[in-house]
Amino acid sequence: MPNIRKLDPTTSPMHHLGAELRRYREAAGLTQDQLGGKVYCTGSLIGQYETARKIPTRRFTMQLDDVLNTGGALLRLLDMALCFQVPLQAKEIDDLEAEAAQAYFFEPSVVHGLLQTKGYAQEVLGVLHKDELSAKLANRLDRQLILERQNPALIWVILGEAALHQVVGGREIMRSQLAHLLAFRDHRAVHIQVLPFTAGAHVGLTGAFTLFRFRNGPDLAFSEGYEAGHLTANPEDITARTLRYAHLQAAALSIQDSADLIARVMEERYGTQS
Repeated sequence: MPNIRKLDPTTSPMHHLGAELRRYREAAGLTQDQLGGKVYCTGSLIGQYETARKIPTRRFTMQLDDVLNTGGALLRLLDMALCFQVPLQAKEIDDLEAEAAQAYFFEPSVVHGLLQTKGYAQEVLGVLHKDELSAKLANRLDRQLILERQNPALIWVILGEAALHQVVGGREIMRSQLAHLLAFRDHRAVHIQVLPFTAGAHVGLTGAFTLFRFRNGPDLAFSEGYEAGHLTANPEDITARTLRYAHLQAAALSIQDSADLIARVMEERYGTQS
């Protein structure tokens, strides 16, 4: 069945691009499947582009322009859309995590959601919205299933040392959480580094951010916000965030030294679990 999600072109440039792609396709008298056949993809993928659920590459957009005889209109819209930051809700970020081939996370003061234990996640999510806690907790734990896939994405996480010391939910929950982090030492796809207090001033002082890389789509960068985060595919922003992440990796402890620090904090700060 074709994807006919209703879009408001005034919501964002990416929605405008999707709406225009649909308009050009319908003007050409093509179904999503028929257009997909002409550009060597599925109709479902065309539907995801039309509903702004995915961002097409420039090369693919040029193919669409050629087939639909738009005079390059779609590529011009894509270039404009990539320059804007798009607000995203939590569910949309979950979808990006699930689809990414690689994801790079920086969290200066809290353990990232994909690595949280149930007890830790419950404390974090219940700070303001206890009435919605059950649903939010179930969703967070479901997100972590991507780590158990047969071919999981590459996940790289840099945690600020503060995340190890900030007591969330008490000593037992923290000990369990740090032990859970140590359990990833031999994971084939998850790599954890700790940015120590001794690193001093660093390029991550402005806050948490994420980089997503996809097999069939442009790289994306995501920055956290209180109510909604913001996503960008602007190549200049991606380059700047990639450089920032490389600096953080260089300033952080090695994976082995990070595990040693986590184990030391677990024993010295949280002691033996009762």
